[in-house]
Parts: sequence; C-alpha cells; structure tokens
Amino acid sequence: MGLLAVALGAFGAHALKSILVTNNRLDVYELAVQYQFYHTLALLGIGLLMLTRKSRLLRTASMFMILGIFLFSGSLYILALTNSSTLGMITPVGGVCFIAGWACLVGAALRN
Repeated sequence: MGLLAVALGAFGAHALKSILVTNNRLDVYELAVQYQFYHTLALLGIGLLMLTRKSRLLRTASMFMILGIFLFSGSLYILALTNSSTLGMITPVGGVCFIAGWACLVGAALRN
C-alpha cells in the first residue's frame, strides 16, 4: 500500500498533473494520496503491534483501514481522474471505515 501511495503521488505530480489541473481536481487527488499514505503507516504500526499481541480489535482495525483506503482514496482517485462524481457517495463510507479503524485501535490500546 505504501509503495502504491508513493507511486500514485509521483504519477499524479508528473504524468497526470495537466489533467488534474484541467479538471480542477489536483487537490482531490493529493487528498487521496495523503489519506492512503497516513493509513498505510497506521497499518504498519498495527502490524508491528500484532507481532506481540493477538487481538481481534487490532485485526478489525486493520480491515477497516484497508477498506477505508479502497473506498475513500479509491473514490477520490476516480473523481479526480474522471471528473465524475457518480461514486461520491462512497467517499464518506470510506471515511467512516477510517474512523471505525481508529476507534478499534484505541479500543485495543485501552484493553491492554
């Protein structure tokens, strides 16, 4: 996921920049990359925690964050590249997945 975030960020900054500027969606694309990268780092942290603890909440947190990346960042990538907002209702669902993932992570931390 991290490699993909870096690659998509670089691709957007160079190869796709003119399209994104023309569509006035560069900020949307950058937001998608940022959230993908932040949550990839969170997934790395969760993975490291799971090396020392077996926790269903940590596993659930990682699933929510992965789902959030696909729904939130994925729908923003599509919006930025196609300038079509048909998948716009999916973006908030991805945001809710991120929130649920963080809530599970906090819950796992409070349990231990």
